[in-house]
Parts: sequence; structure tokens; C-alpha cells
Amino acid sequence: MFRKFFVGFVVLAGVAAAQNSLADEGTVKVLYAGSLVNLMERDVGPAFEKQTGLHFEGYAAGSKKIANEIKSKLRQGDVFVSASPKVNDLLMGAANGNHVTWYLTFAKSPLVIGYNPQSRFAQDFRTKRWDQVLQESGIRIGRTDPKLDPKGAFTLDLMTKAATLYAEPDLVEKTLGAPENPAQVLPEETLVGRLQSGELDAGFFYSTETSDLKIPAVQPAAELKAQANYTLTVLSDAPNAAGAARFVDFLLSPQGHALLEAHGVDVVKPTVGGNAQAVPAALKTALDSSQ
Repeated sequence: MFRKFFVGFVVLAGVAAAQNSLADEGTVKVLYAGSLVNLMERDVGPAFEKQTGLHFEGYAAGSKKIANEIKSKLRQGDVFVSASPKVNDLLMGAANGNHVTWYLTFAKSPLVIGYNPQSRFAQDFRTKRWDQVLQESGIRIGRTDPKLDPKGAFTLDLMTKAATLYAEPDLVEKTLGAPENPAQVLPEETLVGRLQSGELDAGFFYSTETSDLKIPAVQPAAELKAQANYTLTVLSDAPNAAGAARFVDFLLSPQGHALLEAHGVDVVKPTVGGNAQAVPAALKTALDSSQ
């Protein structure tokens, strides 16, 4: 009796494993910078599924946070999309697990100051210099963690440069407080929602976020320019490398470019970082055609 039960259990387990394997082959797990959540979930994911028949499974968070989770083996994926080329360095080399050997820089999005149009500070943003408004009493500012997200680091750099440009030595302290000020630092994936709900008066965002959701924004002076430079790669230990390559191919296609531009992301000529020889042959054709 026990033998029959055991054999039956093994057969069922084998069937379940085979089904899970097939499910994995049909799913592409994309780990991406939280600033791209609307682009990925509303348009790119559905369009990719329609064209390929594969299932898109996305996970959004700060780029450094995702890299740390990959490195610590807390999260596994097929494709990694970062908001900064430097984040890939955290996953390259034997000491970092060799999760990334190459990456493509394919798009950019400038850093801007977005504000809630219903905020009592909205009119000031329309009539005053943005750094002066950020110093006003009672204003609620949101930004991301500089240790977990490139946007948070770009924010500190922008404000440091602004302090010099506008000859205000204490500008960073007056507007941001400490680098990891808990009153301001929030998860990237929640920042937009908090601004829209009225919890925040203003925040630091990429233009793709403000353009996408029709959030009014102020563009800093050209001397202060800071921006996301988006990269993508197929992770070395991707469970579905073939599906991942098809996703990258889709994002580099004319259809992918059109979706990026519709969400306020500027498409750039792809450049290879890391080991160019490690780029899968299946992607080199797509890369050449997008040049």
C-alpha cells in the first residue's frame, strides 16, 4: 500500500515539476527600475505578450535595491533594467556573483521637480525659482534613498550643484536635511502615488514619470542636468534566457521604441558596457538594426 502511494506521489511530483518547467519557459521575469512601472505594466508587458505569446512578469524597485537582492540571491529574474550603468558594476565579476557580464544603455530621462497641482505651493512653482519654493515653510518633499536608487543619488548631486550655482551654501540642508532624512526618503515605487494623493507637495522624478502621468514639473537649469541612463541585460543565471533575449529584442524594436517615447523616455543609440563579446548572438542582429 505504501509503495503504491509512494510511486503515485513521485509520478505526481514529476508531472508538477514538468508543468512548472513549462510555465517557467513561458514566463519572462523582468526586474526593472521603479520609475518605469507605468511603461512596463501598462504597455510594454501587454504588447510583448501579444507579440510573442510569452508571459511578462515584472518587479519594480530602486535599481540598487534590485541589484542587492539579486546579489544576495533574494530575487531571481531573467532581465534587469537599471536607471544607471554604474549599478551593473555591483553584479559584475566573480566577487559579485557574475550575474551581469554585459549591458546595453538604450534610453535616458532627465531629473525634474514634479509638484501636485492642488498643493498650496503650486502657484509658487509657476512663478518662483524652484529651489526657493523648496525652502518654504511647511512644504512636503519626497525623494528616494540615495543608497538604494540612482534617482536618490542624482537628487543629492543636483542640489549640491544648485547650492554652488545659486550661491546658497546651506541649500542642501535647508531643502533635504540629512541624506537619508526619513521625513522625505520613500520607496521609489510609492513616490508618485504619494504625490498624486496629496501626501507630498513636490518630489524629484524622472521626466518619464511626470510626462506619463501629466504631473506638472520644473526643469532645472542646464548646468544642473542629471538624468537616468537606462540599461538592460539578460542576467547570466536567467531561468529563461531565450525568453529574456526576446524581451530585449522587443524593447529595441521600432514598436518598443515607440512605447518608450510615448511614455516620455528618450531613446538613444544603444551602447554596450561590460564584455561586448558576451552579448548573445541572437541579440547582436537586433542591436545592429537599432544603430
